[in-house]
Amino acid sequence: MTFDQLRTLLAVHESGSALRAARALGREQSSVQKQLDTLNRNSQTLCGEVLTVRQGRGKDFLFTPTGEDTVELARLTFEKWLESIHWSRRRLGRMLTVGTTEFTLPIVSRAWNRVSEEFRQREVEFKVAHVRTKELWSRLETRQVDLICGSIVSTPEGDLRLTEYEVVEYARGQAWLLTNLLENELPDTPVETSRLGGVPLVVPPAGLVADLLITWYGSNFRERLNVVADIDDVHYGLSLLRSGFVRGCMIVTGSIGRGMAAQDEPGTVPLRAIALDDDLEPKAELMTGAFVRRADLERYDAGHPLNRLWAAVKEDVRTYTPVA
Repeated sequence: MTFDQLRTLLAVHESGSALRAARALGREQSSVQKQLDTLNRNSQTLCGEVLTVRQGRGKDFLFTPTGEDTVELARLTFEKWLESIHWSRRRLGRMLTVGTTEFTLPIVSRAWNRVSEEFRQREVEFKVAHVRTKELWSRLETRQVDLICGSIVSTPEGDLRLTEYEVVEYARGQAWLLTNLLENELPDTPVETSRLGGVPLVVPPAGLVADLLITWYGSNFRERLNVVADIDDVHYGLSLLRSGFVRGCMIVTGSIGRGMAAQDEPGTVPLRAIALDDDLEPKAELMTGAFVRRADLERYDAGHPLNRLWAAVKEDVRTYTPVA
């Protein structure tokens, strides 16, 4: 049983037919069918059961229990094999994967400009992966990326999750409220975090804002707050407030809040940015930065692409002027 045969089996399982699998693989249907016939003969000899059964013209293949087990084994084999290949390429400095949220993309972009020519000459495969804030820790801990840029909730006691990471901090500050409520409904004076239960909130199910609310109000914060709308990302929340369809407040970073409040778009409800005064314990701030596993930096020499990019990030932060 060869890797190519296993790849064909996976393609047939995913597409349902030899014809569609052949199109996906860029080969003739007869070639795919021949490999299936070989796999079925070998499986019949080894296990006493074929892998696939043809159900008639125009119908998808039926996979036997042995076939389903073999497909799962093939999938795991390919995943492990690719993981090993990617790890070797990272170790040898041939590939680097960086994760970034939409709002921290400029950090990676500026650092990349410092090393791009060097990486091109060394033929380093550089990949950028879009990471949602709620996925930041899982992407780091499962080693899906070598370096990541994003924002986290930081407390004075420190975050125990950071003990194994090197961090370059770009910005730190309090969250703000972005609202379409009128001033007589919600004055411009800072809102204490202990009073958030008295304002209508637009909140996401997970991510940076949810982490803030959990810090202040516990995991059952929805039961203690007045949640008037659920959103999946900040753009939908902004559209919701600007439409006036929902009247309420959205917790955002200071730069986003002030930036959106300054925009005056015709035909939309004006927005105001109001500061939050954190009077709850533990005190929580929003920190934006770059994160990398300390063990990875120590594993490689100073000339490895990861260490070179990390040095570029640290150099960039020395010249970076954060938004006030």
